[in-house]
Amino acid sequence: MNPTVIAHDAEIARIRSVYSHRERELPVDLYGWNRPANLFSHCQILRSCVRMLVRHEMFPLNARLVVDIGCGHGRWLAQFLQWGADGSSLYGIDLNEARIKQAQKSIGLANLRIGDASRLPWADGAFDLVTQFTLFTSILDIKVKREIATEMLRVLKPDGLILWYDFRYNNPRNPNVRGIESKEIRSLFPDCTVTLEKVTLAPPVARRVVSVSWLAALMLEKVPFLRTHYLGVIKKQY
Repeated sequence: MNPTVIAHDAEIARIRSVYSHRERELPVDLYGWNRPANLFSHCQILRSCVRMLVRHEMFPLNARLVVDIGCGHGRWLAQFLQWGADGSSLYGIDLNEARIKQAQKSIGLANLRIGDASRLPWADGAFDLVTQFTLFTSILDIKVKREIATEMLRVLKPDGLILWYDFRYNNPRNPNVRGIESKEIRSLFPDCTVTLEKVTLAPPVARRVVSVSWLAALMLEKVPFLRTHYLGVIKKQY
């Protein structure tokens, strides 16, 4: 078998294994909004995403075709409904069958697929908006990252947008993720216009501060080096 195919399949298997382990071992509410720091971070990223989409004339999402790559349980797809999207205009793909089944229960009209995002099942130029939220940092193989980025561009309409949200720094406690900086993001999407901004108060800081003072957390979030994620828009150049 081709060594490239072997490496690709091994990386996909690793990701599946990591997420299966996480679902068995981690607390169910680890990312729940009942935790003040999680609620704070989610509210802030919602504000930033809406602002970014408005700036690029992609909000509201009425009559837009939207696909979320690595959609998980469908949390962001459900949010897109609140932003004006129709359920039948929402699409998603994830490796985890259980997550897709849960998402389908929540968003019955959405077109959801179980599968590998480096081989998207949709036609060229199908979508107005292609999104990814903390998918790429779970991928350690650069070739797989490039394959997924290429597929995201393939299914994007010529005048469409990719909405990117992922963290910048490595997590010393988690060797199964790897931060991705602006230079790498730009290399994944050559010949594209990439607009990035630093967002999201560092989670360790948020966990300490938010439950004491939401206002203090807002102030700390204004410090650039305490923002751990990139929010970005990626557009094809013509």
